[in-house]
Amino acid sequence: MTQLPKTPSFRLDGKNALVTGGSRGIGLGCSVALADAGAHVVIAARSQAQVEDAAAAINEAGYKAQGVVLDVTDLDQVKALFAERGPFHVVVNSAGIAKHGSPYDTTVEDFDAVTSVNMRSAYFLAQEAALGMKTIGGGSIIQISSQMGHVGGQDRAVYCGTKHAIEGFNKGMAIDFAPDKIRVNSICPTFIRTPLTEPTFADPAKVEWIKQKIKLGRIGEVEDIMGAVVFLASDASALITGTSILVDGGWTAG
Repeated sequence: MTQLPKTPSFRLDGKNALVTGGSRGIGLGCSVALADAGAHVVIAARSQAQVEDAAAAINEAGYKAQGVVLDVTDLDQVKALFAERGPFHVVVNSAGIAKHGSPYDTTVEDFDAVTSVNMRSAYFLAQEAALGMKTIGGGSIIQISSQMGHVGGQDRAVYCGTKHAIEGFNKGMAIDFAPDKIRVNSICPTFIRTPLTEPTFADPAKVEWIKQKIKLGRIGEVEDIMGAVVFLASDASALITGTSILVDGGWTAG
């Protein structure tokens, strides 16, 4: 009789996961998705009230989560978190900011603020994650990047630069971390309805432009990201590293 292959598991039972920026928006969706798949999730963000509320809601739903306060730009705090709570089998970095505007008008202060969170912090968070994963036989690092890490966008020069940087250092890290069975990937969403994007969706002209660019003809929702993060966190993606999943409705297809 034909011997059938076995579908890899998407479950994360017994795994410890960290989600930075995990108390709202895409990050909250990632926290819920990982918890639903069986992981114990540590939700990290700057607001104590928000992380506690998110963790309480996840626990109330029957999953396992706890909230911790973290400023990802404070690398001493990052190191302390990994020392106290790690190592983690899965680390999702969803912390990010945007300060859009014409590159004619970019200030040094805005440039430094965006690059500090979106690029510098993302890099060193991944470094800490990998150091811990190396001691437990591997793991999965997932950066929440953006479709703007693959294309350009009006009034988004700095933001695009930081997301292109993530795509670049992910590839380098994937090569260097592979011998320790550590995978490094990104999820690159299109415009998703979150508190961060509310100002954009308040502008009817921008909404129409976005819908024209998204070939599937609708705005993204947080739920659109949740399956992708479970896939990259689980053994179902065991041979996938150094790449990105574009959850963009066809924006970058042409």
